[in-house]
Amino acid sequence: MEKMPITSEGLVRMEAELRQLKFTDRPEVIKAIAEAREHGDLSENAEYHAAREKQSFIEGRIQELEYKTSIAEVIDIKSFAGSDTVKFGATVQVVDEETEEEATYQIVSEYEADFDNGRISLTAPIARALIGKKKGSSVEVNTPKGARFYEIVEVDFV
Repeated sequence: MEKMPITSEGLVRMEAELRQLKFTDRPEVIKAIAEAREHGDLSENAEYHAAREKQSFIEGRIQELEYKTSIAEVIDIKSFAGSDTVKFGATVQVVDEETEEEATYQIVSEYEADFDNGRISLTAPIARALIGKKKGSSVEVNTPKGARFYEIVEVDFV
């Protein structure tokens, strides 16, 4: 079974979501289904069908999270402190060599990726281009708009 690298914070968030689904959301939807059943004819009962659909989503998400937590391998990114080489968990500041626009990304697992908050999946093209490179390096990233070149300004493991 292939392990999924994850930060300790990512695992905590995943486990919290799993607890929420199992111990709050699941019992609530079971109660909603029972209440909807009391209203009689299930074939035309929209509340019942909506609750069953929600239950299906919750059960699927629980299975997905249980699987992901079973293959999760927490990477202690603080142990990389002082390194100037980009690895999983690194927070990397880059500057676009053409536009001089700066950006900062943390390279995390697919589960933790949140582009709006600067967390990119290690499978993202820019992350793949950055991994293994050192501070001061120039990297080429193939984007839908063509090749972009970035200089690695800073590498940090916070």
